[in-house]
Amino acid sequence: MPARFPFHLLAKPIGPVCNLDCTYCFYLEKENLYGRKESWRMDDATLDRYVRDYIAAQPGDEASFAFQGGEPTLLGVPYFEKVVALQRKHAAGKRIENSIQTNGTLLDDTWGAFLAENRFLVGLSLDGPRDLHDAWRVDRRQQPTFDRVMAGADLLKRHGVEFNLLACVNATTVREPERVYDFLKSVGTPFLQFIPIVEREVDPVATKLGLDLGGPPDLRNPPASREAPRMTSWSVDPDAYGEFLVRIFERWIADDVGEIFVQIIESAAARWLGLPAGICVFEETCGRALALEHNGDVYTCDHFVYPDQKIGNLNT
Repeated sequence: MPARFPFHLLAKPIGPVCNLDCTYCFYLEKENLYGRKESWRMDDATLDRYVRDYIAAQPGDEASFAFQGGEPTLLGVPYFEKVVALQRKHAAGKRIENSIQTNGTLLDDTWGAFLAENRFLVGLSLDGPRDLHDAWRVDRRQQPTFDRVMAGADLLKRHGVEFNLLACVNATTVREPERVYDFLKSVGTPFLQFIPIVEREVDPVATKLGLDLGGPPDLRNPPASREAPRMTSWSVDPDAYGEFLVRIFERWIADDVGEIFVQIIESAAARWLGLPAGICVFEETCGRALALEHNGDVYTCDHFVYPDQKIGNLNT
């Protein structure tokens, strides 16, 4: 049955599993919520139900799928060939769009051909020049990843795959906005995203769950009664992040209007003009950007994957 309003669902068919070990990643530790598992792969029955029900629930003539992780390319091309086949099976005349967020280190020509043929929009995680990127984004052996990510970017360009760059803004990169912006421009895609790293130090509730990062505040309690959270050392200072965006805007408006598209600038302008922003952080309320875990669990947001924020399971 179609929903009254369109909603977004971020699917994590590999759960929190990743081949990298980025220092600031808030999602890797979600493995602890599910205990020891033989497989984190979303099984065929859950995948089929997800594709079928998500298409059916969209009230318009389009269903936009988004895949993330963890690292979704760990599932391999055959898995996503199955995804595309299920989408065609259940499309019921609706237009299907796909996007996938990746660290880019596992991309090869097989992936390039698949992504191009099926018109996937790719989000590639790249924080800036080599030293800024490798300071935080390392693999499981604590080795740098910059060269592998750049090889992934080159592969996407070679296969004609549309992609954007997602740069996490942390306590280090926030100091060099012009250098980050100029480098990302040089990679060869006009679409840029900036995401602030804001993570809380561990708290008693997180400790009970086996997590190392603190969870969101309990909004049922009045603000005056909430203890101010302690932030991690890599979290970006809010004033510094604001200054970062101002300087990015000044760089963009001087040289790149109509040539480079910075998501947060576009979204802010849209809201200023009374138009939909396109990203949830500019909306008046949360609730239309849900997260789907590998086993069918549905959460209010991928930043709120905690037991008390689980709203159901596709299979029950």
